[in-house]
Amino acid sequence: MAVFQIWIPVLLPLLLETTCALPPPCHSPIYCSGALLKQVQLAKLFDDDKHFVDMKLKEPPEKVLSAFHNLTSGAPGGKPSVAQLREFLDSFFEAPGQEFEPWTPADWHSGPLFLERISDPSLRSWAAELHALWKSLGRKVRADVKNHPELYSQIYTPNPIIVPGGRFRELYYWDSYWVINGLLLSEMKDTARGMIDNFFHLVRRYGFIPNGGRVYYEQRSQPPFLTLMVESYYQSTLDKEFLRGAVDLLEQEYLFWMRNRSVSIEIQGALHTLNQYSVQAGEPRPESYSDDWELAEGLTEAGKQALWAELQSGAESGWDFSSRWFIDGEGQNRGTLRDTRTRLIVPVDLNALLCRNERTIASFHRTLGNLEMAEQFELALENRVKAVRAVFWDESLGAWFDYSLQTNSSHQAFYPSNLAPLWAQCFSEPSAGERALRYLQYDVNGDGKPGGGGEYDVQLGFGWTNGVALQLLNQFGGQLTSGCPPLHTCLLVWLVSAALVFFM
Repeated sequence: MAVFQIWIPVLLPLLLETTCALPPPCHSPIYCSGALLKQVQLAKLFDDDKHFVDMKLKEPPEKVLSAFHNLTSGAPGGKPSVAQLREFLDSFFEAPGQEFEPWTPADWHSGPLFLERISDPSLRSWAAELHALWKSLGRKVRADVKNHPELYSQIYTPNPIIVPGGRFRELYYWDSYWVINGLLLSEMKDTARGMIDNFFHLVRRYGFIPNGGRVYYEQRSQPPFLTLMVESYYQSTLDKEFLRGAVDLLEQEYLFWMRNRSVSIEIQGALHTLNQYSVQAGEPRPESYSDDWELAEGLTEAGKQALWAELQSGAESGWDFSSRWFIDGEGQNRGTLRDTRTRLIVPVDLNALLCRNERTIASFHRTLGNLEMAEQFELALENRVKAVRAVFWDESLGAWFDYSLQTNSSHQAFYPSNLAPLWAQCFSEPSAGERALRYLQYDVNGDGKPGGGGEYDVQLGFGWTNGVALQLLNQFGGQLTSGCPPLHTCLLVWLVSAALVFFM
C-alpha cells in the first residue's frame, strides 16, 4: 500500500483542524492583522475590502495604532461607530493610488509591425486600441515608497510596471507573463525588461515572487512563470549577458518551490516528488477580509485558520476560485467555497509548468556553457516526466488529472489545466500527446457579453488578457475576420487559436 494511503487519512483531521496558530499574511499590524484591520473591514466602509488595505498612512504606524487604541478605549464595547471610523480614516489615511507618479512608457510607438499582419480592418483597429492601453496601464512607484515603506502596503519595485487595471493597482506575478509577451509584440522591450528586473528584485528580497505587489501578498506566490518571462525576452533579444545574470535567480525561485511547496507520493512502490500550492497564513485575506470572515462563521478557531489558509492557497494557484479546490467530505469536487481544500490537491498545471521550467533552465545553462548545472536540471526534468505520467495520467481517458491526497486518486473532472502537460511537453510517449489532443473538445456558445459572477467586476483592458489577445492576433491575424457567422463558429475559431497559443 502506498505511504500516502496509510497516513493521509490519519493526518487529514489534523491538517484541516490544526491547533497551532498560523502567522498572518504579513507582519504589518495595520494591513495584515490586528483590531484596526478587523473593525474597519467588518464595518464595510467601502464596497471593496481592497480599498482600505491599499490606502496610505499619513502618520507612522505606531502613532496610528496609538490613536486607534485611544478611540476604541472610549467607545462602548471597544467598537467605534461607523461615523467615528470614517473620521479616523480621514485623519490618518489617504486614498489609494498615492504611491504612483505619472509615467508614460518611453518605448511606446503607434506602429508596431504585428499590426501589419492583421488583415481584417476591424480586428486591426481593435489590436491598435489594445496596444494603446499599455500607456494607460503603466505605473511608476514613487521613491517615497522606498524611503518610507512603513506608510504603504505597496511593495517598492525600481522600474515601472504594467498593472491589470481597475481595482488592481499593483503588479501581479503570473499575469505579467502574458503582459510581457504582449509588450514584446508591441516592441516595448525596455518596459518588458524593466518588469522582469522588478521580479528579480523581488526574488532577491523574498527568495520567491509574491502573488502581487502588496505586503498582504507576502506569504503567497503564484504559478512560477519567471523562467518563461526570461525565455520570451531572451528569444526576442538574444541578450546572453542578460541570461547570464538571470539563471541564479531562476534557480533560487525554483528552490523555493521545491523546498516549500513539494509533496512525496508513492505509486506502485516508486516515490515521486511533485509540487502543490500551500500557504501557511491563518487569518482572512486582507483584501477580502469581510468575505473570508463571514465564510468561516460557525467554525472552531482551528477550523477558521485552516479555511483561511486554504483560501490563500487557492489564491496562490491563480484559480481563485474554482471547483478544483471545493472538496466535499467524500473527497470529490462537489463542495462549495467553504469546502476549499487546495492543500489536498496536487495540481497538474503547476507540475507541468515546473516541468517546462526545468527544461528551460537546463537549456539556459547549456547556452551559457554550464554543462554540470544543465545535467542537474535535465535529471530533474526526467524525474518529473516520470512523476507526471505515474501520478496524473489516466490511460483509459487519455488525459492528465489533478491528484487528491485525501482519496489517493485522480479527480476526473475536466479543466483546461488537464492539458497543461501537452503545452509543457511533459510526456515521453508521443501517443500520450496524440490522445490528449483527441480528448480536447469544445462546446462553445456565447452572447458576446462580459463574464461575471467572480470576486470582482470585469476590468477594462485587463493587462494579461490584452497580451493574450495580441498574441492571437499576431499569430492568426491573417486568417481571422471580425464578421464570420454564426457567432459560436467565430468563438470556436478563437478558442482553438487560444489553445494553440497556450499549448504550443
